[in-house]
Amino acid sequence: MRLRVAFLILAAGASLAVVAGCHRSPTSDVVATVNGKEIMRAELDRNYKASLGDAPQKPSPEEANIRRLTILDQMIQDEIRQQRAAKLNLAASDEDVNAKITDLHAPYTQEEFDNQLKQRDMTLDDLKRNIRRSLTQDKLINKEIESKVNVTDAEISAYYAAHKADFNLIEPRYQLAQIAVNGASAQQPGNLQNSKASSDADARKKIQILHNRLESGEDFSSLAIGSSEDANTSSSGGDLGFVFESQLKADPQVYDAISKLKPGQFTDVLPVYSPGADRKIIGYAIYRLTSREPAGQRELNDPRVQQAIHTALHNGRVQLLEKAYFEKLQNEAKIQNYLADEILKQGAQ
Repeated sequence: MRLRVAFLILAAGASLAVVAGCHRSPTSDVVATVNGKEIMRAELDRNYKASLGDAPQKPSPEEANIRRLTILDQMIQDEIRQQRAAKLNLAASDEDVNAKITDLHAPYTQEEFDNQLKQRDMTLDDLKRNIRRSLTQDKLINKEIESKVNVTDAEISAYYAAHKADFNLIEPRYQLAQIAVNGASAQQPGNLQNSKASSDADARKKIQILHNRLESGEDFSSLAIGSSEDANTSSSGGDLGFVFESQLKADPQVYDAISKLKPGQFTDVLPVYSPGADRKIIGYAIYRLTSREPAGQRELNDPRVQQAIHTALHNGRVQLLEKAYFEKLQNEAKIQNYLADEILKQGAQ
């Protein structure tokens, strides 16, 4: 009897060994899996290359691997969210994707649109895939987070009472947007067209063309997204937020031009100077006045105050819930990071 039990145990162990032997590691083309879904090395390499842009200095092997691990982590997080959205039937539709493509295409000719894809080493299918994933994540956040956040009037009143001094403007402020061209500056363009002036003469020509397009009725925000060379503001339509009057007066030429505008109007082309005493022209800009607010205390019954408080409370809660929600999804996911294993193994040799 004991021999029979021992035989059965050995047979079971042999069977497990066979099963384990059949569970092969993925090929070198796979850098990670999320719940069995493979993330391919080619996709990681493409994202890594895009992250480098036109940086003149090549990263060291260690820096390159750190960057790859960071990008892969972002890809893993994205895949977790995509899978969750699919489970909830929240994937973006073809109609959603095509509508977004139409919006992106609108400010440009077909040649310009094709050129920006080429400069980013992307096909139209690549762009559609990225848009679909982005819209899908937006749907997931709206369904699981945004729709569950509620800000009450009582909470707005309590916030105002605790921060009343924050709504007392000691001087006028201006909400501005800009379209900037940087001449021969080394700054990367950061605009949708990836266009960059190569000299002062080229910059003056480009900014004047953009000004002419504005005067012809083209949308300021769209032109900023497509052509402004300020990487910090181009993606948001050139939005500079609020600027206090004393800050504007630091450049009398800019202040004089903006102070004459009505909301919605834009300036002529203005030079942008380097900081310091030499005042060297380093580029050109067009500014649009979005709104002007006088100095003084803003009361709670001011719609702008209520909206600002509502937005601050809402965004704070969404940020917190997003963090917790995505941490929960990650805890529930089965993740294998083969790139991390590979780097550790190399380091141990």
